[in-house]
Amino acid sequence: MPADMPATTAPNLAPVKRALLSVSDKTGLIDLAKALAAHGVELLSTGGSAAALRDAGLVVRDVADVTGFPEMMDGRVKTLHPMVHGGLLALRDNADHQAAMETHGIAPIDLLVVNLYPFEATVAKGADYDTCIENIDIGGPAMIRAASKNHAFVSVVTDPEDYSALLAELDANNGNTTYAFRQRLSQIAYGRTAAYDAAVSNWMAGALDIAAPRRRAFAGTLAQTLRYGENPHQAAAFYTDGTGRAGVATAKQWQGKELSYNNINDTDAAFELVAEFAGKGPACAIIKHANPCGVAMGATLAEAYARAFDCDRTSAFGGIIALNQTLDGPTAEKIVEIFTEVVIAPDADEAARAVFASKKNLRLLTTGTLPDASTLGLAYRQVAGGFLVQDRDAANVTLDDLRVVTKRAPTDAEMRDLLMAWTVAKHVKSNAIIYVKDGATVGVGAGQMSRVDSTRIAARKAQDMAEAMGLPNPLTIGSVVASDAFFPFADGLITAAEAGATAIIQPGGSMRDDEVIAAADAAGLAMVFTGQRHFRH
Repeated sequence: MPADMPATTAPNLAPVKRALLSVSDKTGLIDLAKALAAHGVELLSTGGSAAALRDAGLVVRDVADVTGFPEMMDGRVKTLHPMVHGGLLALRDNADHQAAMETHGIAPIDLLVVNLYPFEATVAKGADYDTCIENIDIGGPAMIRAASKNHAFVSVVTDPEDYSALLAELDANNGNTTYAFRQRLSQIAYGRTAAYDAAVSNWMAGALDIAAPRRRAFAGTLAQTLRYGENPHQAAAFYTDGTGRAGVATAKQWQGKELSYNNINDTDAAFELVAEFAGKGPACAIIKHANPCGVAMGATLAEAYARAFDCDRTSAFGGIIALNQTLDGPTAEKIVEIFTEVVIAPDADEAARAVFASKKNLRLLTTGTLPDASTLGLAYRQVAGGFLVQDRDAANVTLDDLRVVTKRAPTDAEMRDLLMAWTVAKHVKSNAIIYVKDGATVGVGAGQMSRVDSTRIAARKAQDMAEAMGLPNPLTIGSVVASDAFFPFADGLITAAEAGATAIIQPGGSMRDDEVIAAADAAGLAMVFTGQRHFRH
């Protein structure tokens, strides 16, 4: 017990003589009940749980017999009764409580095993409003909270994964549970009811189209305790939110050491970016520190990877690679030529897995599918004293959304590259500048305080790569450029033109748009406005 924890009069050992079992998920229920019966525990139950126990040959008493009331209103009312809640809440060492129990014939309930109506699963299936409402559990959370509050005497189990720990505890303590064990169960139980209520509240806010509800709650289920956070002195853990969105949270890890905090963050960024190219042919994204250092399309995945790698070979070392199609052997052979932290793809064939098998530290993740880049959802970020919540940036543009503002319109080839550059810009930290040529990034400038600096950095990286690859000129010559927000001055555009860009895509909307357009015309550039920006902080 921590030194600053207040003293308690709760007994260390509390016997389990009477248990109430009422579960929607009946995984492991029969084995648990048999083990409890072997410890001499009296079993109470409700509805389908009671029927399942009787079918298994167990002796079980209906809660309706205890309360003197039948289940009614389609099961909405069955455990909301003093005979149940009195048995859960009564303090065993309080004379007044004991007298009340004796007067009213209330017997103690020492163990509560409850899991809740599958509300989250019902929502995930796309059920209608009324069906979702019917799957909101009332009696379950009420009992869980009652038992959790009285953990000085009562054990409460809400997850089948804790059944084995409960039985081990009873075996080790001659049919009793320890106070520390009951405390841990109580904390888990309160976390479950909090997550449940958060799921209901957030679903209802969405169903009623309430963009900013008065109170917003988020919850998650522990997926992994991490070695540390962004830095070794920071504790960290990974939680899943129950949405099932394809990505790190749903992936199967085939090999490699445990994912770190930074691995998870970067892998998510990579996979969300490459998902933008679903159905558009082979594509690859290479991420370093949550920013892309190379994105490309190709005739094959191997070609897409090679072209993405050529954007910034230096930064790609130790990076994260995301692919939008099944990883194959030839692509895997190219990837293992340098050190890579993580590779994530919808799938990987046997040849690719065989290639990676010799690289024991390389993590290979497969997800079965790509996330839908157009799906709406919420993104949130903590700030001091609160958190910010916004819609996920699922916006994008099509040809019909673009407005040509210069004398020269982009060619078809330029337009294809402009749309790709704009797509990548959404995934680059602001201020973001992206040079693209023939379906591949050739320069990325990210996270600078000045947009012109991002433009220069991206061009400089392209020059460095040209020297490293023995090219006579940087690949920015003949490229197009995307800017995630408008150019406030003409200097950034002029810098891009000096680097060899021939076309620009940007939101527009600056007070100096006319000046910027005039500079583009003077340089012979084609420029389109999107009317939409993609800040990413």
